[in-house]
Amino acid sequence: MTFKPARLLFALIAVAAAPAFAQNLAVVNGKPIPTSRVEEAVKQLVAAGRGQDSPQMRMAIKEEMIAREVLMQEAVKQGYDKKPEVKAALDQARQAIVVNQLARDYMGKNPVSDAEIKAEYDRFTKQTGDKEYHVRHILLENEADAKAVIAKIKAGSKFEELAKQSKDTGTANNGGDLDWASPSSFPPEFAAGFTGLQKGAVTENPVKTANGFHVIKLDDTRAAKLPTLEEVKPQIAEALTQQKLEQFKEQMVKKAKVQ
Repeated sequence: MTFKPARLLFALIAVAAAPAFAQNLAVVNGKPIPTSRVEEAVKQLVAAGRGQDSPQMRMAIKEEMIAREVLMQEAVKQGYDKKPEVKAALDQARQAIVVNQLARDYMGKNPVSDAEIKAEYDRFTKQTGDKEYHVRHILLENEADAKAVIAKIKAGSKFEELAKQSKDTGTANNGGDLDWASPSSFPPEFAAGFTGLQKGAVTENPVKTANGFHVIKLDDTRAAKLPTLEEVKPQIAEALTQQKLEQFKEQMVKKAKVQ
């Protein structure tokens, strides 16, 4: 088949223009909306678990982006982009976007290693220990009141009944029950008060913390049920990532000239 010159020209123009049109989602009042925006939006929504990639999702995104562009053009036309409060908000948004990209790039070059995750897990398990304790407590305002409670328990009063006068309203009506927990879950001085107790025993002396004076009873102990490394690996990795970013921020602030 042979094209006439005019038809050949139109065909070449159409071929050359096709990729450019394919790159745009739409053109609103002469301003193009790149198709790449849809791809990015789809990726983010799917990653966030807010739907599956589908023609319906893409159409909804397209309609929303067109509507936003129309509204944006109208807002600019009315001068909203020049308002001081809008400029300030745009500056903050720009700063957040740029800083977040810096953080992503930094972590890409300084990723959390499996060795670091394992070391943090080992530290956690050592700190937590291999035992869990089921304890109860009665929190009193002062040492004298706490000693009086201990004396009543020694005289035969039930710990659970005396717990009703506890300042800890969350456990007062439940016999002072703090449930099963590891010593690391409590303030050090509180944990020291019960780790040396025998099953069923009560502290001989009140235990002082920032909250007041405690009378503590140990109900029982058991082997700790610690999660495996694989079970908590994502959480540890996220925590270590945040630590690295915080350290990076502190280093940058130290180097800066702040007046």
